[in-house]
Amino acid sequence: MSPVFPMLTVLSMFYYMCLRRRARTATRGEMNSRRAIESNTRALPINVEIVQYAKEVLDFSSHYGSENSMSYTMWNLAGIPNVYPSSGDFTQTAVFRTYGTWWDRCPSARLPFTRTPPTFCSQDYVELAYEEPVYPTAVHILETYHPGAVVRILACSANPYSQNPPAEVRWEILWSEAPTKVNGPQARQFTPCIKQINFPTNLIRLEVNSSLLDYYTELDAVVLHGVKERPVLSLKASMIDMNDIDEDEDEEKYGCGMDTLNKQFSVVTLREWPTNGYFDKLPYELIQLILSHLTVPDLCRLAQTCKLLYQHCCDPLQYIHLSLQPYWARINDTSLEYLQSRCTLIQWLNLSWTGNRGAISVSGFSRFLKVCGSELVRLELSCGHFLNETCLEVITEMCPNLQELNLSSCDKIPPQAFNHIAKVGSLKRLILYRTKVEQILKHLCMSGKMVHMTKCLLSLQIEDYDLIASMMGAKCKKLRSLDLWRCKNITENGIAELASGCQLLEELDLGWCPTLQSSTGCFTNLARKLPNLQKLFLTANRSVCDTDIEELAASCTRLRQLDILGTRMVSPASLRKLLESCKDLSLLDVSFCSQIDNRVVLELNANFPNVFIKKSFTQ
Repeated sequence: MSPVFPMLTVLSMFYYMCLRRRARTATRGEMNSRRAIESNTRALPINVEIVQYAKEVLDFSSHYGSENSMSYTMWNLAGIPNVYPSSGDFTQTAVFRTYGTWWDRCPSARLPFTRTPPTFCSQDYVELAYEEPVYPTAVHILETYHPGAVVRILACSANPYSQNPPAEVRWEILWSEAPTKVNGPQARQFTPCIKQINFPTNLIRLEVNSSLLDYYTELDAVVLHGVKERPVLSLKASMIDMNDIDEDEDEEKYGCGMDTLNKQFSVVTLREWPTNGYFDKLPYELIQLILSHLTVPDLCRLAQTCKLLYQHCCDPLQYIHLSLQPYWARINDTSLEYLQSRCTLIQWLNLSWTGNRGAISVSGFSRFLKVCGSELVRLELSCGHFLNETCLEVITEMCPNLQELNLSSCDKIPPQAFNHIAKVGSLKRLILYRTKVEQILKHLCMSGKMVHMTKCLLSLQIEDYDLIASMMGAKCKKLRSLDLWRCKNITENGIAELASGCQLLEELDLGWCPTLQSSTGCFTNLARKLPNLQKLFLTANRSVCDTDIEELAASCTRLRQLDILGTRMVSPASLRKLLESCKDLSLLDVSFCSQIDNRVVLELNANFPNVFIKKSFTQ
């Protein structure tokens, strides 16, 4: 044998020993990076990438448009792009209902729930279905105006087109980030680095937070890239997923999945300690105060440590205000059952976004309210598609003290079911955005206790809004805010009755109400009768004119927000009078006002720097 071969053998063994030694001493990051590099050097199986546009929009929390139109609606996200790469305000895009913090500064703004985890900042969502289930490799979001609202992208294990629904629906976060402000309103293709998941999906969910945006964000399309076969972990995925791997291990360790979260609710085995140290010397109230800063999962974890803390963590006083919306993907009937004994004193409950795709049943929801509904004052059920007539009947019977009810986007509730809500005599705030409401408004007006009402129809079945407005004027003398966004048939007669009777109104939204005409004097009469107005939206009413603006300047000096988007009849001179008179004005939307060009906006901005003057554009 040639002496070369033993030398090669020795060198091979030496190289192998070096690799073994490095493997023992390498950090976790080095090991994963090296393995990823080695995996990339091997030949990968042929796996053709599939590129898909959304086939269908399955669900969403809100949109700027109306239900019987395509302008500014979420349905524009289905199919190929309509606008991209153009920038600007286009009706063919998907637009959510709000932006910035303006709605949080209104008289109708609601107090936030405490104990919301800092990682949950979502305000709206949209769910998109695709033709083929794939293992996602990339998600491209085509944003055409004021980008930067998307904060989370999730994938679902359930196939919306399958005839056999799965026993368990699993949601996986592909990407998540805190809200960030993007410089400039120009269009962009947003392609965040997503993590790989271990199941194929054709259901993608975007969650958005528009609080940092200067104006409405507009989305044109969402492109899903993926492969049919589960891919080998790539270098890129390995590098970006290191933190996610740690989080996954923490989730397994501390139990953040649905099953483990439910197990935390029902603690059985607790440690026995002869003494609890200094905790035994602390007042009960002080421990309760300390624990009030924990999130719900943390509270459940702490309850597993010892009997003393279990007693504190299960005290109903810790659950006076409870928001389960941040955990919408994990909450089911079992969760509600475990929480029943802790929520006997609950006053505020947020179940928004929860319970869909069979997670919460009508019987499970009813059982919970029968035990925990007697003290409820505020109930948030936005986008609760499991709700039906039985649920509303249970709410009426079991929640006699209910003052605030949010049923926005609960579009599966039949019209006749809303008659039950009219029986809640203490109701002061009602949100019926995107619901099939009919006769309930007449009954609620008769109660005379309504203070805040948000009303936008899914099915425009109310034939006489003037009658509703007249009844409000006669019975709801304490009404402070009213949202009649896109009410198609209200006229100057109804507005006159409303203004005469509800003179405490501070907030009124008449956006996209085309039957209101300035020539009838309805807006000047409104200004004279409602001197306390702080917010007035007359969006897309082409007839608003200088006379209306000058009357607002003279009569509504407390005005803070005014939207006159789309009018052709308002001049710069009347706007100057308004800005000079209304010292508290902070928001003025003059988008698509033909007499107010960019030069005028720059001049007004210079003279009134404390006012945010909005002027959208179309490229």
